[in-house]
Amino acid sequence: MDAELLPEAFVDLADTLVADFDIIDFLHVLTDRSVQLLSASAAGVLLVGPNGELQAVAASSEAAGLVELFQIRNDQGPCLDCVRTGLPVTTADLRGQDQRWPRFAAAAVSAGFRTVQALPMRLRDEVIGALNLFGAGTACFSSRDLRVGQAMADVATIGLLQARSVRRSEIAAEQLQGALNSRIIIEQAKGKLAERLSIDMDLAFGMLNDYARNSNQRLTDVARNFVDSATADFPPAARQSRG
Repeated sequence: MDAELLPEAFVDLADTLVADFDIIDFLHVLTDRSVQLLSASAAGVLLVGPNGELQAVAASSEAAGLVELFQIRNDQGPCLDCVRTGLPVTTADLRGQDQRWPRFAAAAVSAGFRTVQALPMRLRDEVIGALNLFGAGTACFSSRDLRVGQAMADVATIGLLQARSVRRSEIAAEQLQGALNSRIIIEQAKGKLAERLSIDMDLAFGMLNDYARNSNQRLTDVARNFVDSATADFPPAARQSRG
């Protein structure tokens, strides 16, 4: 674990009171930092939507995002159990979970994951989602990883609930819906860039994300500008990466 990145991660996750706070950027920081700091191959976040439905809102890789969506669509998996119970769910080897989550286990293993650790995003009795860590091997996450991961999930939960309380419940619902719309825009931009450059979706997302950070823009704005562009030229992110 990188001792220098750890305090930076908590500073990033605690900074939710700024005027231009954006849920999507915030949750991508959470998943990115989880992979950087913990023994995870990928990470994802599920949130409870305005009507109580679960939504996959952020993931550190295309494979993790697809696995999260698979859980929701098939109504089974450790991350769903975590949200429903409010308790951590540990799966050391998905190949032994054919009875508990038959469809999910097969899909996750096929995607390259063997281990899943689901951590609740919970404050007292209110569960708003789960931070999910995926591992390619069968080694369990260490107790230190789990403590740090749960602490990050707790800080993120407090930040999201604080943002909701500041904007009132109606505005919070609109903001979450906006976040879901932003996710769609980002997925469209990833697909467009991946097709244009003949690259995979993870690399396309990384290029868009890097350009947003380097140019101090929101990821959603970069993605929307690219999707709406009618030109055949590459976006600055792609041009820089090609050079």
